[in-house]
Amino acid sequence: MGLKMTSGKPLTLIFKFMVPIFFGYLFQELYNMVDTVIVGRFVGPNALAAVGSTGTIVFMILGLAIGLATGFAVLTSQRFGAGDAEATRRSFANGILLSLISIGVLTAISLLLMHPILHVMSTPADIYDDAYAYIFTICAGCGTIVFYNFFAASLRAIGDSRHPLYFLVLSTILNVVLDLFFIIVLKLGTMGAALATNVSQGTSAVLCFLYIMRRVPSLRPQKGDFRLRKGYTAQQLNIGIPMALQFGITASGTMVMQAAINIYGSIAVGGFTAASKVIGLMTSAMPAFGQTMAAYVGQNYGYGDMNRVHQGTKAAMLIATIYSVAAGVLSVVLLPYVIRLFFDAGVDLTAYMPYARIYCYESVFFYIPLSMIFIYRNTMQGCGYGKTTLALGFMELGARLFAAVLSRQLHSYALAAGGDAFAWGAAGVLAFVLYLVVRKRETIRLSRKKASPV
Repeated sequence: MGLKMTSGKPLTLIFKFMVPIFFGYLFQELYNMVDTVIVGRFVGPNALAAVGSTGTIVFMILGLAIGLATGFAVLTSQRFGAGDAEATRRSFANGILLSLISIGVLTAISLLLMHPILHVMSTPADIYDDAYAYIFTICAGCGTIVFYNFFAASLRAIGDSRHPLYFLVLSTILNVVLDLFFIIVLKLGTMGAALATNVSQGTSAVLCFLYIMRRVPSLRPQKGDFRLRKGYTAQQLNIGIPMALQFGITASGTMVMQAAINIYGSIAVGGFTAASKVIGLMTSAMPAFGQTMAAYVGQNYGYGDMNRVHQGTKAAMLIATIYSVAAGVLSVVLLPYVIRLFFDAGVDLTAYMPYARIYCYESVFFYIPLSMIFIYRNTMQGCGYGKTTLALGFMELGARLFAAVLSRQLHSYALAAGGDAFAWGAAGVLAFVLYLVVRKRETIRLSRKKASPV
């Protein structure tokens, strides 16, 4: 039940394949927003700031999970594109075993380091306990994040972008119900919001796995497939680890940025948090472009058609540019209305709005470079260049670090909030340059391969 993307018009294929992924990310952002709205309205503005202050840590955990999962699935996409049924199944089974190992490592490290990280990030004292309760619970359930993203990436690797969306929609609805139950009925506060996320994410992971085992023979492992194979493990780790590290490096930069914002107090953190949820919602299409290109490029690269890979990147950038302009306008227009959802009627929004506006206005001008990062990075990863994209992570880290240091020197919230804009602009340009190098190298290599006698 897969889709071969080695033939047909790239623009049409990419758009149709991307739409379900986009709605998946949109729903993911929506249920993250629901967490924040319910916490802000039913626990209080300090709890809202607490959840927001850990947003960069959640981003790091999510990024590591997505990086590993997508990296493990790239080999599956390449083998599926090459028409190797046995290698496709074994790649999937090997990825499950590597995911189990990754979960143990991620969970242990994140739980051990959480207190030091919160202190280093200058988390305000009045929100520290709520922040720790939230992030500790998220870290304890990071296995659900890894497995959902791995199963979803594996389905997308063989051309199925619809079923991960269906399962995510169901988990979004469940998340809302559990949020209300844990926070309003059981009075679990920020820990309840995190618990609802873990349970709902775990549900979508289980549904994905059951669907694969019952309905997707191209992925369903056979007897003897469930063992770590040296060749598969080396290839999957060679792509997955650099991708995870790239996300980790990027997340380190956002943590530096959050630490710079935290020094301006809980009101600044609250305003920034509300605006970041709006920005996250409006940029949901960007990671969707990346996931689409990972599957599209993986299949076409495995098939040996680099020209078709380039056609795909041009089509994706056309769609992304149009979307970025529209999303930027909507972000500015909707901000004052959406931000009201996060606070109850008794909260003075005039204190929070200036901080929210600054971050929003600075970010919208760099939506196009942000889309370039996802499109070109995942294109290179689909070609097996996982390590090359580490440079993008370091570029983002450097840009955010520069903005954070300068903001502390000048005591400027605008510079602290501009960390994302700096990072997206710098890394977007670098991603394009690196893609041109990879494209030239692989075009020459594939041409020589075809020209050589068999």
